[in-house]
Amino acid sequence: MANNERTKPKSSGTAPLERLRTFGDPVLKQPTLTVTEFDSRLERLAQLMFEVMEREDGVGLAAPQVGVRSRIMVWRHPERENERYVFVNPRILDSSAAVSVDSEGCLSVPGCTVPVERAEEILVEAKDVFGEGIKMELVGLSARIVQHEMDHLEGRLILDRTTPEERRRVLKAFRESVLDIQP
Repeated sequence: MANNERTKPKSSGTAPLERLRTFGDPVLKQPTLTVTEFDSRLERLAQLMFEVMEREDGVGLAAPQVGVRSRIMVWRHPERENERYVFVNPRILDSSAAVSVDSEGCLSVPGCTVPVERAEEILVEAKDVFGEGIKMELVGLSARIVQHEMDHLEGRLILDRTTPEERRRVLKAFRESVLDIQP
């Protein structure tokens, strides 16, 4: 998930797993696979994902955004930046009936924000990089960040969660920026 203060990607000339995948890359639309091995490779992947997230000024990142089809996401607490989390094989166990709509950006859909409806509170279960269980109740922006990243693990983008009008607007802007067409 993008920090809404800046949504243009910074990556260029990076190694394959350090390259942020953007809209149009097929890996972003594919569901991820359950992680079964909790080893040093998983730890290295989580560290790399934190590095990419921080470099791109994000608050969350899912493995497909670096081209990996594994059920792993990283995120940082929005108010306490030193609190960083790795969720492996996360599942939402419960979500509130109360929802809110807020503007979301995404590192993989650079330069665009759209209104997205999300549950205000969730109960999530996951494992850490060592395979130890985690269960957290999240509220507000933390809940929104985790839901956003979990969408990536299911092959969904914010464009799949917004209104058809907003989707068309963003796709038009994205096409124009890619093709460098002046409106």
